[in-house]
Amino acid sequence: MPFERVTYIGSSFDDAELFAMLPPDLSALLLEENGVVAYGGGFHVRGACREPAWHSLRRAWLGSECVATRYSSVHRSDIPFAEDALGDQFLLRDGIVHRLRSESGVVESLAVDLADFITNVQQAPIEYLSLEPLLAFEETGCRLEPGQLLNVYPPYCAVHQGRRSMRAISAAEQLAFLASFARQMREVPDGGQVRIRVSDTADD
Repeated sequence: MPFERVTYIGSSFDDAELFAMLPPDLSALLLEENGVVAYGGGFHVRGACREPAWHSLRRAWLGSECVATRYSSVHRSDIPFAEDALGDQFLLRDGIVHRLRSESGVVESLAVDLADFITNVQQAPIEYLSLEPLLAFEETGCRLEPGQLLNVYPPYCAVHQGRRSMRAISAAEQLAFLASFARQMREVPDGGQVRIRVSDTADD
């Protein structure tokens, strides 16, 4: 996988059972490298491994807190093979890549297969992966470490006057927060007003 600014490369396979369940295009991709974090944390392809937990495709796809469990819009057969810096998920559904907007739970088709998706990422990563928030974060002298995602407050789906704060947090914490936020926002109509209460737990 010839991506730029690689900060992590997955180790050798330790989940042959899961690997055997993957479609040929995805298994071929992971045979090159067992997942990778590239563009300074802006793009994470998960690997066929059990550890580390944040890199495990099994946990994201089949685990007790998998993406499909957290979002009703995601099918059990959708394979969450990758994510961006904010925690939006890239799903392989019937051979076509879809994007889960994790703040809202909306799933949209990117209308490309896996090979074309990877090509698009390589050719225009900033635009295709919406890396502008990560670049702004890096301009402050901060960086994402492997296993971290970028938490933005208030979330982008909320109209907000003023600056948003950004911080690096663990991927597990960010994904739990996003799923909780999406559940609570599900009943809010377009244009509705909400008050966000900061809590120490992702379920509040």
